[in-house]
Amino acid sequence: MKTVTLNTLRAFKRSGETFSCLTAYDASFAQVASQAGIEVLLVGDSLGMVLQGHSSTLPVTLDDMCYHTRAAAAGKGTSLLMADLPFMSNATVERTLNDAAALMRAGAEMIKVEGEAWMADGVRELTRRGVPVCAHLGLTPQTVYQLGGYKVQGRDAAHAEQIIADAQALVEAGASIILLECVPASLGRAVTEALDVPVIGIGAGPNTNGQILVMHDVLGVSPGRAPRFVKNYMAETASVQDAFARYHSDVKQRAFPASEHCF
Repeated sequence: MKTVTLNTLRAFKRSGETFSCLTAYDASFAQVASQAGIEVLLVGDSLGMVLQGHSSTLPVTLDDMCYHTRAAAAGKGTSLLMADLPFMSNATVERTLNDAAALMRAGAEMIKVEGEAWMADGVRELTRRGVPVCAHLGLTPQTVYQLGGYKVQGRDAAHAEQIIADAQALVEAGASIILLECVPASLGRAVTEALDVPVIGIGAGPNTNGQILVMHDVLGVSPGRAPRFVKNYMAETASVQDAFARYHSDVKQRAFPASEHCF
């Protein structure tokens, strides 16, 4: 497979072809995922929950993210590698730039940031300096305490319209990708149709341009109850390699997410 770049994802958007994304936190699993055809790998701050055992992503540090980004970069193969800015990296534009630089030096090829339209200044400055940005909207785990838990976002018309407006503002500021988490399928479609950039969904319905899941959810080893939008592919396969390959195939064929995975 050819090396996946931002231009690859833009071409998928234009052609209507979907693409698969998966979290990865080390070289071994990154290599297996890339070999299975996964186009985009994310070193997510979800590592705070699935690797470190915390109840949220907030305890994850920049050093944690750099360590796991370096590890995943060593095995990423032809996949595009994104990395999360951890909690409070968006406190100031200066800190956003410095923390993003550290992750890019560690091997990231795109930076994912959480935050609504108020993040436009940070996104704009990152873009000016050549850093591709994925902006994360909907359920943003770093604000879980403010949201009152891991709940579906954008259910009412006013909130849905605000999410669309935030997405448009962040794209205007330079965001190359929007990631939507835990929103109704109708909103996932609306945001995808409103934007010229690729939209990745997790619990955002079947009509986004790409789908992403946490690796541990795909393998059925996440602690606690699995979210509705998750599918355990290890229940159907005999190996990690097969689980990743089947997930990738289902995304490409639009067999995942199915109706039971949507809000």
